[in-house]
Amino acid sequence: MIDEVGNPQPADDAGVYVISVAAQISGMHPQTLRQYDKLGLVSPSRTEGRNRRYSLRDIALLRAVQRLVGEGINHAGIKRIIDLESAMANMALEVAQLRIEVDALVEANPPKGLVPRKRSEVIIYKQES
Repeated sequence: MIDEVGNPQPADDAGVYVISVAAQISGMHPQTLRQYDKLGLVSPSRTEGRNRRYSLRDIALLRAVQRLVGEGINHAGIKRIIDLESAMANMALEVAQLRIEVDALVEANPPKGLVPRKRSEVIIYKQES
């Protein structure tokens, strides 16, 4: 990715932050990040030397985990929520792709006697800030 000045920027899922920087950005202790990795809540990428590298997406997930912990949800519940949200986002993408394909097929081969469906905006995923 390129920023507005023309400088190359890493993708949101590129593991570029060492654990100390990720901990500082997320407002957590590095040991908490290690624990979340061990529990499978956040899985950063690894270097060849097995050092953790966190992406912006990982840091956003850390903040979401922190918010859920603050709401009193245990780690098993948080893991389940993360898994379900990921599955839901994947299904929303698949539904949007299928709608595009169906619309193209219907437009290319209009069925006799069917009224075309009204096109509506598809919201894929709304993330809380």
